Amino acid sequence: MNEPRATDYRSVADAVAEEIRSGVLRPGDRLPPQRAFARQHGIAGSTATRVYRELARRGLTVGEVGRGTFVRAAGEGSATALTEPAAGGRIDLELNYPAAAGQSALLAEGLGGLLQPDALGHALRPAGAAGLPAVQESAAGILARGGWHPDPARILFAGNGRQALAAVVTALVPPGGRLGVEELTYPVVKAVAARLGITLVPLAMDADGLVPQAVAEAHAAAPLHAVYVQPRLHNPLSLSMPEQRVVALAEVLARLGLPAVEDAVWAFLRDELPPLAARAPERTVLVDSLSKRIAPGLTLGFAVAPPDLTGAIAAALRSGGWAPMRFALEAAHRWQQDGTVRKLVAAKRREAALRQEIAARHLAGFAVRSDAVSYHCWWQLPRPWRADTFVAAAARHGIGVVPAAAFTVGGGHAPAAVRVGLATPPPDVLARALAALAALARSAPEDLVAD
Repeated sequence: MNEPRATDYRSVADAVAEEIRSGVLRPGDRLPPQRAFARQHGIAGSTATRVYRELARRGLTVGEVGRGTFVRAAGEGSATALTEPAAGGRIDLELNYPAAAGQSALLAEGLGGLLQPDALGHALRPAGAAGLPAVQESAAGILARGGWHPDPARILFAGNGRQALAAVVTALVPPGGRLGVEELTYPVVKAVAARLGITLVPLAMDADGLVPQAVAEAHAAAPLHAVYVQPRLHNPLSLSMPEQRVVALAEVLARLGLPAVEDAVWAFLRDELPPLAARAPERTVLVDSLSKRIAPGLTLGFAVAPPDLTGAIAAALRSGGWAPMRFALEAAHRWQQDGTVRKLVAAKRREAALRQEIAARHLAGFAVRSDAVSYHCWWQLPRPWRADTFVAAAARHGIGVVPAAAFTVGGGHAPAAVRVGLATPPPDVLARALAALAALARSAPEDLVAD
């Protein structure tokens, strides 16, 4: 019997990718098992494995537990689903930036003094990663919650939250290093790690969030350089760790000597809960931003770092070109001083509660996980729906949602679930979209994907 010929796995992956782009393989189509794929293409089984990994890496396919490997609905563009506005007239339940009634007028009022020629001239000067002492004081007030108040001198600034996150990961994890992350994680972390040549290590979760013992086990298998975690209003699951879980995680980090990157971008909606940084201040870098509290168009990123990490993070901000605009620093300072931030946060909590009520009404009877003040929910789809098939069907109805694969780390199989963002459409449009999705989920997927 002849051995399969040696073939560059990338050329085979290119051929499959072309079939996907040309429409020969359609969203939701199932690829053959790897052994059958190897026989069809006359390649070794190990080469077929590498082909499937390469297709998943490119965002063209997704594996689902017990079901196989399927062509993704979103294709290569799906990586930007959480950072780019939806095209055309779709109802966007992907991008998730909350807005409050009267927001623009409130922000404009706070900026009035800044637009005077002398103040504006001052605000248009360059600024460094440490910003200005007065702004650090205001930022400490913005970030304070649950009885925790950060030391203003430990606050660094970036242009936005994603830049702050990239700088912190750059400072903590070397190229080729290992970053532990929750098994479902923020997609931007996946993109940052790919650009920096960092290996993401998925860590087990349960109903209370990241399992501390999973951190210890992963570190024992091969040392981690840091852990990235979302303790409050996790994206996409909306769960918040109970305080005893936060304490347990802090204890594991201390025992292992590991730093943590705490993503607190959504935590302002649960401001009664203190951050992990309050329990492990000597080894936690808290990352946050103004994009959800204020607006995405004029934002500011924050990194609250232990003293021994401040220099490395500041250097990463400078080398990456991620230092903040001074205008944004001045605007944030004024909005905090005049109470604008406080008013907007309160309004956005009320708006989140309203939208959660809409979601609860229209998705009643389904397996949906969320929080009363979250702007997204995690929907475990009813059988026999697959996540990508559902996303494709929703798109044909003019509605965009995000498949679980966008949040899944490594080669792990994605659950049959989607994240539904609630922030973007007006409430009446949101209600119509959720009603349409509920009706879709109750129908048979075979009727929707048939030729």
